[in-house]
Amino acid sequence: MKHKFSVIIVFTILLFSSIVGNAQFQSPRFHVLALYENGGHHIAYSLAAKLWLNKLAADSNFVIHYIQNTDSIDGNFLSKYQLFIQLDYPPYAWKEKATKAFEHYIEEGKGGWIGFHHATLLGEFDGYKMWNWFSRFMGGIRFTNYIADFAAANVEVEDSTHPVMHGLPKSFIIRKEEWYTYDKSPRPNVHVLATVDESSYVPDSKIKMGGDHPVVWINERMKARNVYIFMGHSPILFENHFYTTLFKNAIFWAAMNK
Repeated sequence: MKHKFSVIIVFTILLFSSIVGNAQFQSPRFHVLALYENGGHHIAYSLAAKLWLNKLAADSNFVIHYIQNTDSIDGNFLSKYQLFIQLDYPPYAWKEKATKAFEHYIEEGKGGWIGFHHATLLGEFDGYKMWNWFSRFMGGIRFTNYIADFAAANVEVEDSTHPVMHGLPKSFIIRKEEWYTYDKSPRPNVHVLATVDESSYVPDSKIKMGGDHPVVWINERMKARNVYIFMGHSPILFENHFYTTLFKNAIFWAAMNK
């Protein structure tokens, strides 16, 4: 009886070891590149995002690699990644080889893309000209203003059937955001998934688009699956279940580009 019991124990240990070993050597589902800001007033958001992303990557079996500038980006570098996350990083001060490689990556659908917040800071900043291709990618817009002292607001889901919006209510609150305005709505050139209700600003602000104010959209004219999510300034966003649901949905939709 003791011998039989010992055999069962040994078999159980071997089986468990085999399962653990297989899990350890399981290939990752996909590889993600995240370009993020590591300074200025967005650093707190970037740090919170990294903590959240690292846990998601570990739990969901994908690999994520972080860079803080575009120096290493070229076509060969991008070919290693199925998803590019522009994590609160502006569309200027990129190296020329990086801009060309990125344009090709998006136009030819070499991988997916998710951009946040600063990705629509389009115009002439810090002595750099506007990246016209990126403006067209974002719907032909140019940054005009923002709510510097922040406002809470309701985000209204416009296309609840899209996978990026799965599990989200028709409306949810973002407690602290800058709410950029642009010279025009990107709507004619993109597919809008969600807007912000400007009448719900708390405190109220005169800085508004005048009614149609998209904050989540995709550009279906590009081969790459792409999602722009405006909200991305404050680290408290990662305490918001609806925001993290949106972020997670975007990752798994955009990463499955092919």
